[in-house]
Amino acid sequence: MKEKNIYEFFRLSVIAKGAISAFEITGGLLILIIPPAMVANVMLTLTGPELIEDPGDFIATHIAALAHQFALSSSVFIAFYLLSRGLIKLGLVVALLKNKLWAYPVSLGVLGLFVLYQLYQIVLTHSVLIIALTLFDFVVMYFIWREYRVVTEHLRAANL
Repeated sequence: MKEKNIYEFFRLSVIAKGAISAFEITGGLLILIIPPAMVANVMLTLTGPELIEDPGDFIATHIAALAHQFALSSSVFIAFYLLSRGLIKLGLVVALLKNKLWAYPVSLGVLGLFVLYQLYQIVLTHSVLIIALTLFDFVVMYFIWREYRVVTEHLRAANL
């Protein structure tokens, strides 16, 4: 029963990671198509009335800060980052769901590298979104590691 629960949590977290990867790929493609200034203007237009009503609104201030940061950032770098990150993770998600043994340690290594970069970004930006994604990555990594241990234990038992 415990192994079944681990597997279910593993599958759910990996599928969620795949959905996030699809959003990253879509975002990367949209950034290549839509000018960054236009995106920033839309974000500021949407948050403007809320900030006038409540200048301390948590969500609106973070969206406005993100809009300013986005307008100043290099859209090509952001698009490349999102596309490459999304495609790599989506490929690993597919391999994990197909139970490819090599995908478990490779996924842990790749997610570990992404987490290191996210920790660097957290220090620079204090972004609540990046903090949440990093915590989620730790959860996914835990379930990948646990499922990998279960799978390798079954393989060892079958070879005896």
